[in-house]
Amino acid sequence: MRNAILRLPDQRTANEWRQVMRAAIRQLDRADIYLAAVGYMDLGDPAFQRGLTRLRSDLAGLQRHLHEKRAEIRP
Repeated sequence: MRNAILRLPDQRTANEWRQVMRAAIRQLDRADIYLAAVGYMDLGDPAFQRGLTRLRSDLAGLQRHLHEKRAEIRP
């Protein structure tokens, strides 16, 4: 896996692209877990909560985008 990530993008095979996309999706999943944990802290700041909601929404959009791009890659 590390080899696929370190390889230059124009030298990756279709399978390596899928591996890299999967790794990126996993990282975004982890980021979502951290943002959810911060949200449950209930810091009592409405502006903060709105920003956090916006971040989580943007993150979900990125995840959907990567899932779609990964599905387009043909081995």
